[in-house]
Amino acid sequence: MPGFVDTFLNIDVFIRILPMLLKGVTNTVLLALTTIIFGGIVGVILCLMRLYGPRWLRLLAVMYVDIFRALPILVVLVLIYYALPFLGIRLNAFVSATMALGLVFSSFTAEVLRAGIQSIPIGQFEASQALGMPFWVTIYKVILPQAFRVAIPPHTSNSVAIAKDTSLASVVAMPDLLKQATDAQALTANPTPLIAAALMYLIVLWPLVRMVSYLEHRYRPVGR
Repeated sequence: MPGFVDTFLNIDVFIRILPMLLKGVTNTVLLALTTIIFGGIVGVILCLMRLYGPRWLRLLAVMYVDIFRALPILVVLVLIYYALPFLGIRLNAFVSATMALGLVFSSFTAEVLRAGIQSIPIGQFEASQALGMPFWVTIYKVILPQAFRVAIPPHTSNSVAIAKDTSLASVVAMPDLLKQATDAQALTANPTPLIAAALMYLIVLWPLVRMVSYLEHRYRPVGR
């Protein structure tokens, strides 16, 4: 009967499946970066729409944020990948995963940034108006830099969370780390690939988790 090491930490199996896992890590990192960039940009736009757009645009932004904060990522992913083809829209696994993760991430980004903007004293707006600065110049040069500073810790935490959720992309056959590990386990009839994948997730994400703690301390409001 095979022992613990042979079953869960089999070196021979690990060496055989390492190229598959490295490909999966590359795809996972690429998917996470694409999602964070796409979701971050959309989130900033949504936040500004919700705070400063006309009433109908604010309502659309609120509806968007509420819907995608409430829906599980897996549901959004399945709808995009499997339902859109019925409307004549076919997207590959990577684009579908990026859209699903990005839509959800953007809704959380919008809320985090909104809280950051609303934490800025109203006097900042009044001082900018007294200096004759146009409204959008005030937003761009005065308000957003301060709001980003406040929003950095929670935004980084959300980024780590969405990076972990990239594992859901395996549902649509996206060859991310979890999908590659699952396939390798089936090929080798050994759970070592899953253990190796868990360690790789830890290696990639642990520094980011530590960065969140650092940023929370670095940007802690004075007096706390």
